[in-house]
Amino acid sequence: MGPVTRKIAPSTTPMEAASAEFDTHRDLLYALVYNVLGSVADTEDVLQETWLAWAAAPGRAEVANPRAYLVRIAINDALARLTRLRRDRSIYPGPWLPDPMLTEADASEQALRSESVSLAMMVVLETLTPLERAVFVLKDAFGYSHPEIADLIGRTPVSVRQVAHRARQHVRQQRGRYQVDRETWRAVTERFLTAAIGGDLNALLEVLAPDVAMWTDGGGLPGTARRVITGRDKVVRLLNAVTGLADGLDAAFVEVNGGPAAVLYRGDAPYAVVVLDIRPEDGFVRAIYNIVSPDKLRGVAATRPGRPQAAPVCVPEYPVPAGD
Repeated sequence: MGPVTRKIAPSTTPMEAASAEFDTHRDLLYALVYNVLGSVADTEDVLQETWLAWAAAPGRAEVANPRAYLVRIAINDALARLTRLRRDRSIYPGPWLPDPMLTEADASEQALRSESVSLAMMVVLETLTPLERAVFVLKDAFGYSHPEIADLIGRTPVSVRQVAHRARQHVRQQRGRYQVDRETWRAVTERFLTAAIGGDLNALLEVLAPDVAMWTDGGGLPGTARRVITGRDKVVRLLNAVTGLADGLDAAFVEVNGGPAAVLYRGDAPYAVVVLDIRPEDGFVRAIYNIVSPDKLRGVAATRPGRPQAAPVCVPEYPVPAGD
């Protein structure tokens, strides 16, 4: 019998190794950057730039902590980008809301389930400075220590601690320390949508707080409210005005940014994403986040159960009550 010949698999190339290492940390990078920016498209741009920087790094093979290396690149790119985005959002046509991010109800990643990434919390994070937001996300949502953050963003631990303290104080003033339990959140969401779609004004009054605020991100669509509508009477009046448009709508209950929400459909096309913010002390709805911008609905266009194919986006028309 002659010698046995074995085929030897080609060794992994440096670029293949770099790609594998990047993929290992991609989910973390995506979650971090998205929570800083609130924009899916910009998050994807930052990850692309991070990959290019990693692929081109001359001493990549000698990097002792690739995770920290990649986070440093991504978070600093996100910080610089957020400063530019804030200028664009200041002239956005109407209330700006983060892109809705679909998450799994049983997600094991704490960063995707914490209050820190709820859509309501992300609205509060918009009121922080870019530096405060980045530090808050790193510290409170992802558990980085002050020295670790200081190393990532090129600050001293003392200054990072001060920034974190200011950010946390601001967030607590806006949001408080506690959130409603998930069962109540889901139940109130279902009650609200049933009442809103069915035009049941009495049922709406039973779930809305007196100072409820309604945000509608229409991305400039004609007829959408160009400011936040505040007060139960005004919100009910607005909801009553659009009840006629609800004919033919049905809802799919999903997880958006780690919490219960709903995607409204007309036929196969998504019409809106609705997320509620619930007061923990009494279960009343204190804020309604209504995303109808076609650009922001594209990410949920293929999510309807039983319809995995991509669906077109339904462009809604919302009448706005006089004076609002």
